[in-house]
Formats: sequence, structure tokens, C-alpha cells
Amino acid sequence: MKSLYPSYDVIVVGAGHAGSEAAGAAAEIGAKTLLITMNLDAIAKMSCNPAMGGVAKGQLVREIDALGGLSGIVADQSGVQFRMLNMSKGPAMWSPRCQSDRALYSKKMRDQLEKKENLHFRQDNVVDVITTDDGKKVTGVRTQTGQTFEAQSVILTTGTFGNGLIHIGENQYGGGRSGERASVGISAALEKLGFEVGRLKTGTPPRIDGRSIDYDKLEIQYGDEEPQPFSFLTENLPTKEEQLTCWIGYTNDEVHDMLRTGFDRSPMFNGRIQSTGPRYCPSIEDKINRFADKDRHQLFLEPEGWDTYEMYLNGFSTSLPEDVQFKALRTIPGFEEVVMLRPGYAIEYDYFPPHQIKRSMETKITEGLFFAGQINGTTGYEEAACQGLMAGINAARKVNGDEEFIIKRSEGYIGVLIDDLITKGTEEPYRMFTSRAEHRILLRQDNADLRLTELGHKIGLASEERFKNYKEKKQAIDKLHDLIADYTVYPEKMDPMLKEQGTTVLSQPVKAKTLIPRPEISIYNLIEADPELREKAATITEDPRVYEQVEIQIKYAGYIEKEFEMVEEMNQKENMLIPETLEYERINSLSSEGRQKLNRVRPETLGQASRISGVTPSDISVLMVYLKN
Repeated sequence: MKSLYPSYDVIVVGAGHAGSEAAGAAAEIGAKTLLITMNLDAIAKMSCNPAMGGVAKGQLVREIDALGGLSGIVADQSGVQFRMLNMSKGPAMWSPRCQSDRALYSKKMRDQLEKKENLHFRQDNVVDVITTDDGKKVTGVRTQTGQTFEAQSVILTTGTFGNGLIHIGENQYGGGRSGERASVGISAALEKLGFEVGRLKTGTPPRIDGRSIDYDKLEIQYGDEEPQPFSFLTENLPTKEEQLTCWIGYTNDEVHDMLRTGFDRSPMFNGRIQSTGPRYCPSIEDKINRFADKDRHQLFLEPEGWDTYEMYLNGFSTSLPEDVQFKALRTIPGFEEVVMLRPGYAIEYDYFPPHQIKRSMETKITEGLFFAGQINGTTGYEEAACQGLMAGINAARKVNGDEEFIIKRSEGYIGVLIDDLITKGTEEPYRMFTSRAEHRILLRQDNADLRLTELGHKIGLASEERFKNYKEKKQAIDKLHDLIADYTVYPEKMDPMLKEQGTTVLSQPVKAKTLIPRPEISIYNLIEADPELREKAATITEDPRVYEQVEIQIKYAGYIEKEFEMVEEMNQKENMLIPETLEYERINSLSSEGRQKLNRVRPETLGQASRISGVTPSDISVLMVYLKN
């Protein structure tokens, strides 16, 4: 049946964090895009914690922004508290995080999307993926209203809605998240096409009436004195005094004993939940069961927005019966009179093991069909958003006949995440950590624009304003770096400062650059000690981000240089492409396990092949010789 509606270049199914970025990117690049979601009032809704960023996750948001995505801008516009985490460690570990206004985040994301001229919206539930008769190429989607929508590319971002099943104690019911129905039909359609499907689980804590808490029994947590934005375009954020505070509390043995009374009715422990949950974000019942020797666990009470008293109890995710949740909450110090607005719950949902997608996020089975977000086995808004961005870019580029846009592991955390998914797969919800990135000294949050904005501008995603800012910043960094490298400082000016900082004084004039690697010395110490140097630096820029960048580049120059050498060596393998049709059975010298794993994953490059578990260095050597011949 011919569609009532015009055909599109790209259709995005689902408007969570992956879907919003996918639709925004595809439309911005120039593709006529349709975003179909079950509820237009829930675009980019924060189903769990109303927060963006965190360790490694903040790097992802900065990279999304540097490329021209939306999450960073929206996070800044809706943030109620901003903190830079891990500041006691080196710059590779610094990670921005903000507590968000849940409702405002959703509104601001919709505002951003509605500005896209090429983006159209439809509230509906997609139940089928339409393909050519052989299933090799996607042609559109069918919705529960019986309508068909045609497109050259389709991006599925179904989140936790694919056959979602919610658990609270012994009660279970279908749903994509609390108060919203599940999406049924897509999984069956994909299985018919030959896709492998699995089940994963995640959960969320109860929501609390903030007026019922005794805050005198909790520790207060303020935002940063000088808050730093996610977006390289943001100029102003709320001051520390304007930001909302978070609070820290703790469980105790009494809380744990009360929680244990519900274990016999827990869907986690009585077998109702069969799927795997996130290892690094376990439920409170899982924590007290696995870590029985710990007498307390930390909890964070976090505001849900500027104009609401509803609060999120971070660290207390649970699917225990509601009566047990309530009684356990009331045994937490400060929560004796707590009012619970919504119980915590667990949710099981369908996902599609990610060895079935390419680096571009396009599926290997059906051309033009892309997966992004939790459908690929990840957890977290940030992980979903960066996949959506890449899927949107590549779906639009495919329509235009352009080559795939790929970010390598050495170029961004986004590249690390996608490579991990397609190469190693995942049997539990995948979360990003700094430890997953072998080149993290190069992939810092502070230099995301220097790494990626030029690439984003080249593909038509990063705006002219963003590109102009990037060029001006880069020019200022280069000039300031040259000034510090060439400028000579003298003992009479430097020694008072060096003594004050507790480091060795000078015996002779030296280049200013040689003092910065000292752990006790910052670039500001250096500049303030020499009025002439301070004046010359001020004529270049007074932007603190430029000064920070120059200091990092000089202080960690040795580490950075070694990393670049490692990247250069690895790029030889990354640039060696493996033909899609390669028959591994014909390469006799491969090990049996290596051949089996290579056949399953079908790596696109020799570098990717080298990271597959079970593929040995010997297998890689054999493969390299075979490809060269």
C-alpha cells in the first residue's frame, strides 16, 4: 500500500537521548528527517537520574558538543548544579557533571530540535520495519495506526521500550518506563530478518518528597565555585550561590536488615528477572548481598529541578516490594518521616548484541538500517546520545552517497565506545569509564574541540560560529605556547615565587617553559611573577581555557608525545581494511577459535581484529600477510 505521506531521507524511531541526537544531526547535515516517538511530550526524557556527565561520561558529552551535537548545550541550559569531578587527579581524569532539571532538559531539547528546518515529527508507535523482499535493504517503517512511512535510512533507538517489563517486588507489568507503555513488534520484525536478540535489565530508585527530609542529618554538597560548561559555546552558568545543593547520606545495618526482609519477594533473587543488570550500578539489594562486609553505603539525594520538591535518591536503585522500600527508607538517618512519591523498579528489555552493527552504526544484515543507544546494549544517557549522533551523521551521509564518518579510538571516547561494542560485544549493560581508553591523556574533556570540531565542521554539523571560536582558540593557544617557550625568565623575578611554592630556586636565567613541568608551579604562578610576561600574555588572550590548555600541553608533553607515537604505530593496523566478503575458512593458518571469532564479528580493519577476544597475535600476523598478498 502506498504511503499517505511523503518519503523521507532518514526516519528516526524513538526520541530519547540517542534518537534526539540522531534526528538533530541528520537534519542539520541536510537530510529530510522524520522523528517518530510514542510521546512528543517526553523527548529526551531523563528516565533515571536527572544528571549529565560524570567520570568518562562527561568526556562523551564534550565530544558530542565539539562535533556540533545538542546534549552539551541542553545540559548547560537546564543544569541546576555543576561540578568538575576528579580534580585531585591528572587532567586525563577530569570529568564534568551537572545535575539537571528533568522537565527543563526535555523542553530545551525539543526547542533545539524544532529549530531544525529539515526535521519533522510524528507521535506514533512503530511496530514493523519494512524492507525489500529479501530483507537486505530497509525501505521504511509501519506504525500501529496502520500507516507506512518510506525512507532510505532508518535509525532504531528503542531504549528500554522494546518488550519492556517492569518489576516491583512480585508485581510485573509491561512498560517502557514508569507510566508509559512498552513498544511491541519491532523485536519480532528484526528477528524475522535474522537478527539475534537478547535481554538486559536496569533499574531506578524511589523518588522522594524533599520536604519530608531532615537535612541536619545529611552532608551538604555544593556546586563548583567556578562552574565549567559542557558546551564550548556556553558563556554563562549559574553561580555557586544560584545553584541548587545536593546532599549525602548513608545506609546502616538497620537499613540492610530491613531490606533483607524482602529478599524472598525480590524479582532479582527469586528468579523472575533472568537478564543481566549493570555491574557498575547495582541495586541496593545487590550491593548488600554482594558486599555483606560493608556496614554502610553512600547515598546522594539530588534535586529533580528548579521548581519541584521531588528528589532522586542516587545509590538506592531497587525492585524490592514497595512496602520494603518504604520501611527501609524510613530507617535511613534523616529519612525517618520520608514521603515516597514513586517506588523504585527494575525493567527488562530487548537489545541486539552489537557485533551485528558496523563502525558506522549501520547493521550488517540490512542495508540502511541503523541501531543506536540501549538497543546496542549500553546504559546511560551519554552513551546513548553519542551513538545517536554517529548514527544520524552516517544515515544522512549514506543517503547523500558520502563515505562513512568514523571516529577512531585514538580520536575520541566515542570511538572507544563504538569499537568496544562492535569488537568485544557486551552481555551486560555497557558503561563508559576512563580506563577503557588506552589513549586517555590525548582524549581529555578540555581538548574535545581541538580534536573534533574541525571534523564536525567538515561534515556540515558544527556551525560556522563554533568553527570560528575553535580557530580563534587554537590560534591563541599556539601564540601563548610560543611565548612561554621562547621567553626567558630571571632568578630575581622568579625566586620569590619559587620559594613561596616550595620548589628549587633558579641559579641562572631559563626559558619559562622549563618551570611549568614542576608539580608545584602553574602557568598563573609563572605569569604573575613577571609583569612583562603577564603583559605579553594578556595581549594574546585572557581566556582561562587557553591558559589551561597551554599548561597541560607543556606539563604533560612527555606523556602526550609517547601517546602520539603509540597511536601512529596502531594506525598502521587501523588503516588496513578487511574486505567484507573475506572467507576466513580459506586461511588455513588461523587458529580455530580465531577463525570462529573473526567470522562472528566480521571486523572492518586489522586493528579491530586485533582487539577481538580469542584472536591471537599469531592470527593477526597471518591475517596481515594474507591481506598484503
